[in-house]
Amino acid sequence: MKAFLDKDFLLSTETAKELFHNYAAGMPIIDYHCHISPREIAENISFKNITQVWLGGDHYKWRLMRANGIEEKYITGDAPDKDKFIKWAETLPKAIGNPLYHWSHLELQRYFDYHGVLNVDTAEEVWNLCNEKLNQPSMKVHNIIKQSNVEIICTTDDPVDSLEWHKKIKEDSSFDVKVLPAFRPDKAMNIEKPEYLDYLSDLSKASKISITDFASLCNALGNRIKFFDSMGCKISDHGLEYIMYQPAGMDEIEAIFSKRMSGMLPDEAEQLKFKTAFMLYVGGQYNKFGWTMQLHYGTKRNNNSIQFSKLGPDTGFDCINSNSSSAQMSEFLNALNRTDELPKTIIYSLNPNDNTTINTVIGCFQDEKAIGKLQHGSAWWFNDHKMGMTDQMSALANVGLLSNFIGMLTDSRSFISYTRHEYFRRILCDMIGKWVENGEYPHDMNYLSQMVKDISYNNSKRYFGF
Repeated sequence: MKAFLDKDFLLSTETAKELFHNYAAGMPIIDYHCHISPREIAENISFKNITQVWLGGDHYKWRLMRANGIEEKYITGDAPDKDKFIKWAETLPKAIGNPLYHWSHLELQRYFDYHGVLNVDTAEEVWNLCNEKLNQPSMKVHNIIKQSNVEIICTTDDPVDSLEWHKKIKEDSSFDVKVLPAFRPDKAMNIEKPEYLDYLSDLSKASKISITDFASLCNALGNRIKFFDSMGCKISDHGLEYIMYQPAGMDEIEAIFSKRMSGMLPDEAEQLKFKTAFMLYVGGQYNKFGWTMQLHYGTKRNNNSIQFSKLGPDTGFDCINSNSSSAQMSEFLNALNRTDELPKTIIYSLNPNDNTTINTVIGCFQDEKAIGKLQHGSAWWFNDHKMGMTDQMSALANVGLLSNFIGMLTDSRSFISYTRHEYFRRILCDMIGKWVENGEYPHDMNYLSQMVKDISYNNSKRYFGF
């Protein structure tokens, strides 16, 4: 029987062990999609206790605590931080098979040198140990990032953001990790939201362009894209419920926008036409600036209306949306491709049933302009576990080129989530190692070692042009 979380954790063959320990483990990290705060990086904050690091904003953990019958005051409420931590310690031992069990203990090992197991009996010991470590200069944010071997971080930023914190980070000569913005214009697209007109007012101020029609909305977005580009941005990101494509003439789009500006809500068909026009415009802009477009879809958000009214979005009440269509996705990509405006694109679906669909669609639009121009994004959110990662990479390998995959990201709000890259690399090496030792691929270590280094780091470095 293997020891829990030993040095060969998840590595079941000798080939896998060699690939991970000698090649994948030491590669730098490019975290090209996350939700950490640039302000907290700029201010090089430190954390008072492990609850602030682990439970603040982590809806993955919140969902498990709710499933364990924990009162909300210990999750998002005003209970003391220590009490919240103890409630998490009560919950974690029940999470067998859940990646949070592995992630949590990897983080305890890598950042706090704790090699035990967190449960109710050890909660006091772990609380004291972690808090003592967190009070040391080595656990300020800059040092956490550096000791994690992180080279580049891309945050997630709204078009109206001044990017003042990114400027301060760039000017800090003591911190040599690149922190770049990523353009997330969901609020400018979501015409159905009650706060939409207020948002347009903010966008007008940020761009210094009066938004009165769809054309001026596009001008304002173009202005902000140019500004983000000047700040080193190379990536956009879109959170969609499903892939949409319903083209309409510009006169109709202007009429729909005018209807919304007058205070009326366009119907669902009109909303879809507007969003299609929006995405076609920004997609063309991304291509113009050489950016990569990320499409995250397959989500149904804020399902618990009572809790949403109390806690707001991103608090753990989202689920998989099965309403996805390869036809819509291919039509959207084809529309951009017809005008030679299709940017490098990464497609993620929250629905694991879409894995093969995504791979067949992206295969239709690969070309010589970039190696792996269209990418199937890494297993996302509810799929971010051993089986989900294996399924996503196996599906990509089955109908595409796994060797050109750009690999892992944290998609996290925590500064100690970089162990997710280690978790991914172990799973990657184990999967490849099994294929090799089963005689499905040659034991050519020169090629295999290059492959895992590329997927771990080199491919994303090349793909994004960092």
